[in-house]
Amino acid sequence: MTGDPGGKGAFHAATGDGPPFTGDAEQRSREVRSALDGLRQIRRLTGTPGGDSGTVPAPWERRQPVRAVALALEAGGLAASAVDAGGTRTATGYRVRAGERPATTVVEWLGPPGSGAAGQEAGALAACADALGRLGWEALLYKGPRGRRFLEVEPAGTAAGPGPS
Repeated sequence: MTGDPGGKGAFHAATGDGPPFTGDAEQRSREVRSALDGLRQIRRLTGTPGGDSGTVPAPWERRQPVRAVALALEAGGLAASAVDAGGTRTATGYRVRAGERPATTVVEWLGPPGSGAAGQEAGALAACADALGRLGWEALLYKGPRGRRFLEVEPAGTAAGPGPS
């Protein structure tokens, strides 16, 4: 779900690497709720062993974690970043990308130059971690190059990585 957050056709959760949303906000809200309801139904039907099927990511989510995490963040009411056709960041918000390990993602808080995104990232990433936790994802906060923070996200109950730095 990496494209077209405001476009036509199939639903795509905003990952923060697509165009800025320009459509009807109420319609988008309905689409996000419908996608989340569908995700919950998948969880109920797949009945993840060893956990509550409503709160543990389903196999589909584990195979497509960028899409699933982006949906969880958008459903949590968080704003996605965006880029223009040339790849220049145009909006401040979360960005979800694939992690280095299978079934993991990285969530960053990014914005255009001078947007103040770096100053917002601690609080914003905490809100992201909270939204993800409500849907069965574990988010560990790390500090990367130049002191920028990010979350490494994985399905709850998965062995953790090396720990925060």
